[in-house]
Amino acid sequence: MEHCFTIEAADAGERLDVFLTKKTGLTRSKISKLTGIDAVRVNDAAVKCGYRLRAGETITVSNVNSDESGLLVPEDKHVDIVYQDSHLVVVNKPPFMPMYPGAGHSGGTLMNALAMKVQSSATVGAPLRPGVVHRIDKDTSGLVVVALDDDTYYALVEQFKKKEVKRSYKALIYGKFKEDAGVVTLPVGRSASDRKKMSTRSRHPRAAITNWRVLRQYVGATLIEAILSTGRTHQIRVHFSALGHPLLGDTCYGNKDNIEIRGAKIKIPRQMLHAAQLGFIHPVTKKLLEFESDIPADMAAILDLFEK
Repeated sequence: MEHCFTIEAADAGERLDVFLTKKTGLTRSKISKLTGIDAVRVNDAAVKCGYRLRAGETITVSNVNSDESGLLVPEDKHVDIVYQDSHLVVVNKPPFMPMYPGAGHSGGTLMNALAMKVQSSATVGAPLRPGVVHRIDKDTSGLVVVALDDDTYYALVEQFKKKEVKRSYKALIYGKFKEDAGVVTLPVGRSASDRKKMSTRSRHPRAAITNWRVLRQYVGATLIEAILSTGRTHQIRVHFSALGHPLLGDTCYGNKDNIEIRGAKIKIPRQMLHAAQLGFIHPVTKKLLEFESDIPADMAAILDLFEK
């Protein structure tokens, strides 16, 4: 896979190494090493790092080692692609796979796997998360869309901002509800006591709306559908924890990593949350695209225990 950048008029006249430093986060010394082995090319021609850019030129960066550059390294890992064209890709992310490299996981992510499957990617979010429009947690499974060019990225981001994207989750919640449906409107923001967590008692909260309905009641737990009107970090997990009904398996917001069924303690492998539906207007074709994903095996196994 090659990382591609097209030079806009505003960047014309800038040095190649300065431009790539801003776009990729690489140091100028590392860029110099890459140009020295012809891994950086402008219009398919080898250039020096002090080359002055011209509008309309295309830069490609290839043959990159993650230890040297910090760029996204393609990995030959299975990824469930449910839709792909030249503008975007929709993926059914498995549980336990991070979206992109970060602290504690330099590889093995969805974006590493996608880098092996696609021929080009957006420059927005480069180098480690090019085209990532939205994200789901490492331990959450389900549908995500990734843009493959910048125009598609910005168009999809706008749909998210205008709340035009349909996102439906299935979650297994601790306890029972008196109502069959409802809406949670508690604002969500960064926790004042733990910067890694979100809270409904934040000093700087933002509006957050989660619509929900009961799909099935069990002894000690409830399967719900949650539809997001906003997309705050950990929104579903925080909202239901605040209601006293944390997600099963969510040790961050509920400590419910096991449950007793017929006298036996059952270990819950992760937070029981799955992004089951995703719908949006294709930015180029203008067609409505809608996707559904079945509950994965680990979550289905827990539900089967409740059913029995």
